[in-house]
Amino acid sequence: MPEPTPDEAISPAGAGGAMDLALEEGATLEKTPGGPEGTGPAEKPRSLWSDAWRDLRRNPVFLISALIILFLVVISIWPSLITDQDPLDCDLAKAQQGSQPGHPFGFDGQGCDVYTRTVHGARNSVTVGVCATIGVALLGGVLGGLAGFFGGWWDALLSRVTDIFFGIPVVLGGLVFLSVVTSSTVWPVIGFIVLLGWPQIARIARGSVITAKQNDYVQAARALGASNTRMMLRHIAPNAIAPVIVVATIALGTYIALEATLSFLGVGLKPPAVSWGIDISAASPYIRNAPHMLLWPAGALAITVLAFIMLGDAVRDALDPKLR
Repeated sequence: MPEPTPDEAISPAGAGGAMDLALEEGATLEKTPGGPEGTGPAEKPRSLWSDAWRDLRRNPVFLISALIILFLVVISIWPSLITDQDPLDCDLAKAQQGSQPGHPFGFDGQGCDVYTRTVHGARNSVTVGVCATIGVALLGGVLGGLAGFFGGWWDALLSRVTDIFFGIPVVLGGLVFLSVVTSSTVWPVIGFIVLLGWPQIARIARGSVITAKQNDYVQAARALGASNTRMMLRHIAPNAIAPVIVVATIALGTYIALEATLSFLGVGLKPPAVSWGIDISAASPYIRNAPHMLLWPAGALAITVLAFIMLGDAVRDALDPKLR
């Protein structure tokens, strides 16, 4: 019987069987969860921000404080949602009276509805806190970031300037600076807080940038010829901004308390502006006869400050890998 030729040794059926076997093995490998080595499908690496957001959503402290702050922001923008009265509509015949139907918090020394003034007082407090925090974060973050990145004489100059500002007592500085201001708006108070608040953020930003610029990816970008602007905006700022956000969030509650303190002392917001600090100052002489006048604005102030501090603590825990 003649020997099969090389071409006949591999029959069409044999070739088809080998191909089918290869396809089946490939399909089996694709369906295997771990792949050829059982390592599992490659997942997209999560960033610091995605991990932080996942942790925040599971943190009850963050959820509670965020709901309180959301409520405060809503009533600051639309106070008419929960009250339809004018905070400046007063009746001296009802001065210092307690709770009545339609007036759950009673009346103050001028016969104004305490509930309405407490609701409307949230607007100025939240406005001062948010605007002052944004201004402090921008000014301090930019100056501190530039000092940390370039170093040299710029860093030395900023350090000496911040030392000078740290030596100014905040309340005493407010008494001196705001005593000559006659405006009853929030902007002089915001400007004063930004003026004395930026050094703290500047030092935080400076240290964070100094740490970030020593990382290998920044050195690699410098070796590849990246410009200073590109390194700052693309590589350093996203990795150095987390501490600034944490400190600014906690400081927001402090700024609200500072506004109330300055208004209590008579140099912050001034009548006819509506402020918790103004109401607390007006109610303090009557604390024995009409404690409700002091209780409600002081309670609203305490809850607001506590909510922002709790929010800042939750953000700090989420953004700091060492605390995980």
